[in-house]
Amino acid sequence: MKNRLDPIEAALQFVEKNFHDCQGAILAGSVVRGQATETSDLDIIIFDKSFRFSYRESLIEFGWNIELFVHNLKSYRFFFVSDCKEGRPTMPRMVSEGKILKDTGVLSAIRKEAKDLIEQGPEDWTKETIDIKRYFVTDVLDDLIGCQNRAEGIFIASTLSELVSEFILRSNGKWIGTSKWVFRSLVHHDKKLANEFVEAFDAYYKSNDIGKIVSLTNQVLQPFGGRLFEGFSLGK
Repeated sequence: MKNRLDPIEAALQFVEKNFHDCQGAILAGSVVRGQATETSDLDIIIFDKSFRFSYRESLIEFGWNIELFVHNLKSYRFFFVSDCKEGRPTMPRMVSEGKILKDTGVLSAIRKEAKDLIEQGPEDWTKETIDIKRYFVTDVLDDLIGCQNRAEGIFIASTLSELVSEFILRSNGKWIGTSKWVFRSLVHHDKKLANEFVEAFDAYYKSNDIGKIVSLTNQVLQPFGGRLFEGFSLGK
């Protein structure tokens, strides 16, 4: 991260230059968590009552890639609700955990909304949803077990990792994530299980060994009745 401004200073200058009259601004992401890398960007959330609609924009200023999220004082709620409905509270996390860059008195209430949503956790899966998820995990696991094509197997395993990680987290009432946040969410739930998860899929990607994946998947499904195929029905 040579030859560019300190992230907080860059964010402050960006807000002052481009959103001088905004009511609130927050810097979120890896630079705030102390996990920045050479490719990290600045996630900046703006709250400005003069805008009719929310928008997102990517740009480069002050030596940084900037992901910009602009909201008025009401539009952010749609994203709070939709993110939580999908089980991934991305925007609430950014708002609640980020560093305040500017506040004219509006952010306390908004951040409380975000924190309250996160603390509530995702909506519990119904038994019907759990059974549907069990069926699709079983289906993809069977595909992997029977796969004779290494190229196809890589994509099958990728799909299975998403389904199994989702099942682990949502069946335990926990938030899920995408990309690197899948692993972070698993660690937050159960560090030992997260490491077993990585070891299982790493073994497959390295040596085509599916044994640990099969064992892990069976372990995850067992408390809910195990694999599901015979008798499953949807929409009958």
